[in-house]
Amino acid sequence: MAEILALVEARLRTAFGEPDARAAVTFLGTDRIEVLRFAEGDLVRYATLGMSAYPMTDPTAVVADPVRGPRAELVLTVRAGVAATDKLLRPLAVLAASPQVEGLIVAPGASLDVGEPLWDGAPFSSVLVAEPGGLVEDLELDEPMDPVHFLPLLPMTANEAAWKRVHGAAALQERWLARGTDLRDPVRSAVALD
Repeated sequence: MAEILALVEARLRTAFGEPDARAAVTFLGTDRIEVLRFAEGDLVRYATLGMSAYPMTDPTAVVADPVRGPRAELVLTVRAGVAATDKLLRPLAVLAASPQVEGLIVAPGASLDVGEPLWDGAPFSSVLVAEPGGLVEDLELDEPMDPVHFLPLLPMTANEAAWKRVHGAAALQERWLARGTDLRDPVRSAVALD
């Protein structure tokens, strides 16, 4: 586990440079989840470290495979200096712990909700999990382990999350793109869903 997390952190440093802050959260019955913060110009990136220590397993499986199964870390990017987004550290750690706590498999197209604003005054309490491979390359591990995917998170307003449940993730992403929505704006309003 420690070896995997060292490789994951090295991959994050290669992609984003040195983290300027890190915080650790431990939930009852789980391993520690860290959240690293990377400042890059007018952007701040938050990345989890610890979710990929173990593969995500199907909650209906009789026995969890300790080696095989999807592995991931989460990455969320926002514009710096617009909102107090550092309060995002705990909600992000909660989302990263959900495979261990709730037996979830976090995959592209999924919605994750923390039930409260992601940070003080945030218009978002949930995120859409996007496709990996854009910001950080997948980290290949020795066989038979699956690679670690770095999954971007896109904050959603309550209306966007409800619309996504009806129309699907691809339709919401197309709507954001068609309307030129700045998904990194931490105080943006919901996209027009008419």
